[in-house]
Amino acid sequence: MQFQQLLYFVAVAETSHFTRAAERVHVAQPSLSQQIRALERELGAELFSRARGNIALTEAGEALLPLARRILADADNARHEVQELAQLRRGRVRLGATPSLCTGLLPDALRAFHTLHPGIRLLIEEGGSHDLVRHLARGALDLALIVLPLPPSAPALTTVELLQEDLVVVSSAAAPRPGRGGTVGVADLRDEPLVMFRHGYDLRELTVAACRAEGFEPSFTVEGGEMDAVLGFVRAGLGLAVVPSMVAARAGHDLRATPLARPGLRRTIALAHRTDVAPSRAARELQRVLLSRHTASASTRE
Repeated sequence: MQFQQLLYFVAVAETSHFTRAAERVHVAQPSLSQQIRALERELGAELFSRARGNIALTEAGEALLPLARRILADADNARHEVQELAQLRRGRVRLGATPSLCTGLLPDALRAFHTLHPGIRLLIEEGGSHDLVRHLARGALDLALIVLPLPPSAPALTTVELLQEDLVVVSSAAAPRPGRGGTVGVADLRDEPLVMFRHGYDLRELTVAACRAEGFEPSFTVEGGEMDAVLGFVRAGLGLAVVPSMVAARAGHDLRATPLARPGLRRTIALAHRTDVAPSRAARELQRVLLSRHTASASTRE
């Protein structure tokens, strides 16, 4: 099994077309088809169904695809590691983060990293924690900022706790302040309309779980948005939202942040990478910068 054959196989799987796959990998279509047939002969199974010109993965192809993607990603990582020059003058880091962390935590940290290493390209992938864990597992990311704990089905990842962040309730500055005495309890949200994030957001899961622990189901006026959309709906007076304190601090004067009454709600943010693949030099340097900017007690788990 050759590396080039796997590259061609993934291209065909992702385009569902031999000619477009050949254009994508810059090879003549007959050569690509020949290599795919050679790979099928070596594996002893057809990888694609070619009925009536429609290209679809067979069961064997479905089994090979995630493995091939991982092999290609690992080879790409190795190439970039070797190509890095002294003093980190060149390289890249692929960092995943939830949208709330992209808004609240990353801007200052990435500015500090870029000042130190302007030659390092930063590729940022936004997504929910569960999605980022999957991207890490298949080698599409070097590091990810995720919310602990990891799901039970998570692959082997090494995580380093970065910080613990309080959640607050945001409301329109034009609306009355929720709660009383300068704080709002989770129980006070029973009669408040909420603007809620889409499924897959850890903030949605935390908020709903806290409300259920108080014995009620929260009421949503709008649901399904990303961070910017949720803040916009709150500004428009459509309801309250529970967001990280760092996001609230950057949200502007037209939003009011109210602390949650004790014990409040907190979330634990960690840096994660695959346990079986050491991060590149550039990724380790970004990890160092992120950790140096936060003083939360760090713990490592595998």
